[in-house]
Amino acid sequence: MSERSPTGGGPGAATEAGQPGEADGRRASGAPTGAGQPATRARVELPRLPAAGPLYRRALLTAVPGLGGRRGDGVPAVELAVGGVAVDPERLADYDRVCGFRLADRLPATFPHVMGFPLALRLITAPEFPIPLTGVVHVGNRITVHRPVTVDDRLDFTTWAENPRPHDRGRQVDVVLVGSVDGAEVWRGVSTYLGRVRTPGGGGRRDRGARPAPPATTARWRVEPRVGTDYARVSGDHNPIHTSRLGARLFGFPRPIAHGMWSKARCLAALENRLPEAYTVEVAFKLPVPLPGTVAFGAAADDSGWDFALHDQRGRPHLVGTVR
Repeated sequence: MSERSPTGGGPGAATEAGQPGEADGRRASGAPTGAGQPATRARVELPRLPAAGPLYRRALLTAVPGLGGRRGDGVPAVELAVGGVAVDPERLADYDRVCGFRLADRLPATFPHVMGFPLALRLITAPEFPIPLTGVVHVGNRITVHRPVTVDDRLDFTTWAENPRPHDRGRQVDVVLVGSVDGAEVWRGVSTYLGRVRTPGGGGRRDRGARPAPPATTARWRVEPRVGTDYARVSGDHNPIHTSRLGARLFGFPRPIAHGMWSKARCLAALENRLPEAYTVEVAFKLPVPLPGTVAFGAAADDSGWDFALHDQRGRPHLVGTVR
């Protein structure tokens, strides 16, 4: 996704099936407590994955001044679930080609994120979500693969938001997406989103000290504009900041930028033959990758796993990550 969430109305408001506020299919479940954290979460079972298009349109509509309502500091007291999601082999093959993976029946670690993305998007576009979709920045992603997931598996997805917290540029929140097979968790993704908030005096930049040296460059990739439209097609993330020069300019970029999750997937594809059966891959998204552009990939191994990074031609980081 890269960035952005929606409609007015307070807790309990809902206009669509599966939106927080509905009683249908709910049951209480435990949830960690803390600042902005609900004591319990109600579970909402959806009959199918939601369509992303209407959610994006509603998010854009509620970005109009006066229509979006005021956001709270907490997270929705709900978890959304959908069961029995099958892998589309043709979509998987298309995704593999776009991201640089070899064609195989085993899913790349990043593909369940794409499969369950509409469910997470429904959560992020809930009125109770603390950051509007049109103001969200995807700043980090952590994926844990407990065992290989294959094209024959049917995944049950569950998603919820947790850990709202202040940040020097606004506030952050984590969106958890879990994939299970036959009741056992096989995959978990945690995406961290930042909602920027202007502070008096402009919220001056922190002194971050010297930038660590990137791993030695092992490959350079030319990233063409079609990466934005191709990844939007296979992922369902049609945010115009990635696909349209006009859309990018509306959000302050001179030209479209690559999806952060494409960048992560492309890095994993470069390490594909050296990954274990089970692992955690975590990345922090830094500077966006402009389209078109050229990026430098580097990776280094040690006893604990891999460190990798994607940089521009001046050595500034687009992404830094680890595999453990």
